[in-house]
Amino acid sequence: MRAAKARRKNAGDESPHIAAPKVVRVRQAQKVLGLLIGRFDHKDVTGTRLLWSLPKGHIEEGESPEEAAIREVAEETGITSEIAKSLGVIDFWFMAGGKRIHKTVHHFLFREVGGSLQAQITEVDEVAWFPLTEIVEKLAYPDEKKLIARSGELVL
Repeated sequence: MRAAKARRKNAGDESPHIAAPKVVRVRQAQKVLGLLIGRFDHKDVTGTRLLWSLPKGHIEEGESPEEAAIREVAEETGITSEIAKSLGVIDFWFMAGGKRIHKTVHHFLFREVGGSLQAQITEVDEVAWFPLTEIVEKLAYPDEKKLIARSGELVL
């Protein structure tokens, strides 16, 4: 695992928006790797547990989900990428601040085209490449685990 760490400031409450997470893959020494972001679990009393997830973020006004996905991967991880294909959409509801929130999340398979591994200080605590065989096991969120497991052999 190659990782980059950053100290994250308290991001505060954010209003809900559509998100655009994705998986980035790269070939290094004949290995295909996936890129995950880690955030410390604020419910963990030790303050050391990282919750690994796919890079994601909000779609800005006037952006397509694809444009937002490319921008968010670069902002959160330092890696520039291009979309290889869509992996599908997850649609779900959750509670935040006493409100029921609806979220639609677009997932994409990416190819790394440049940049260097660097966690976004304000939102991400760590970023790392993992062998694809470890991705489902590492992911903290069931919907992301199902999406990646369902994707089977991710071929660019």
